[in-house]
Amino acid sequence: MVCLMSRMLLLFTLFLALTNLGCTRGKSTEASSNSVAQQQNSETSPTPQARRYAEPTGPAMHVNADRAMQYTKEIVAIGPRWDGSKGQQKVGAYLHGKLKSEQVEEDTFVADTPAGKIPMRNIIAKFPGTKDGIIVLGSHIDTNYPLRNTSFVGANDGACTTALLLAIADELRGKKLEGYSVWLAFLDGEEAIQEWSETDSLYGSRHLAAKWQQDGTILKIKGFLLADMIGDADLDILREQNSTQWLDDLVFEAARRLGYQSYFFAETSAIEDDHLPFARLGAPVADLIDYTYGYNNVYHHTTEDTIDKLSTKSLKISGDVILETIRLLDANADTLSASAKANRK
Repeated sequence: MVCLMSRMLLLFTLFLALTNLGCTRGKSTEASSNSVAQQQNSETSPTPQARRYAEPTGPAMHVNADRAMQYTKEIVAIGPRWDGSKGQQKVGAYLHGKLKSEQVEEDTFVADTPAGKIPMRNIIAKFPGTKDGIIVLGSHIDTNYPLRNTSFVGANDGACTTALLLAIADELRGKKLEGYSVWLAFLDGEEAIQEWSETDSLYGSRHLAAKWQQDGTILKIKGFLLADMIGDADLDILREQNSTQWLDDLVFEAARRLGYQSYFFAETSAIEDDHLPFARLGAPVADLIDYTYGYNNVYHHTTEDTIDKLSTKSLKISGDVILETIRLLDANADTLSASAKANRK
């Protein structure tokens, strides 16, 4: 009897796991044989601790995490923000309101999706620097489309990182950036409309990367830092295998300098996310993502992705490490990029 009950419990647990996987699939962790990781990370490099970096100049920057949390609450209060919804229009207006004193551009397009043609837009805020080159910080602004008829608000999956970029904008505003220009890319259409695939996902990032390839911007990118799901109160940012190795190492160095290294790179996995279209065109990228949102990622793409699962401390850690990485990129990007290219020859 005990054996039978154990088998039944095992089967029920397996059923729940498979059901949850089917309902929440997105940001796929599957790595293909021709992955970007194999293309960009084939070189052998020293561990982050063994490498010596040029020291950044100028004062360190710190994000106002309380303000980032407030922005998160305001975005969540808008409600679901799936593509084509009134909520999506409202979040666009919200971003323009917060960035009204900046140089802001829109990359508008109509995406051909399984649900038909859907208008989308990427919003880019630009902070000019004194060096020739661009550092891009990205976050997606949409919520899950298949969950559009639920109360899903994507507090961690979209809202908090969009809010974090706004808080970073507050830190950059009014400053003369001595390094590279910093562009904030608020990306639309990250989520699948029907089921995650190469053609049904990453609509905004694919469109913007293609546009930047055409106009030459892609060649000016010194680093693309994508923030995704990093407001989780139990913060554990993984080392993402499709990211550029030397840039991941630099992120870890930034975390080490701030005493936050224990929150970074304890686990490694390949994630399909908004950094991929830029990586495939040769830009150095790093996907900063916590893919263990709740035990066994149980909160991801469920109505449990709510504000109470987040913490101000996680937003501070994530924001400060991104800002320190910007300073390290200003001092080291050209050298590290050239070294990586030489090792691949």
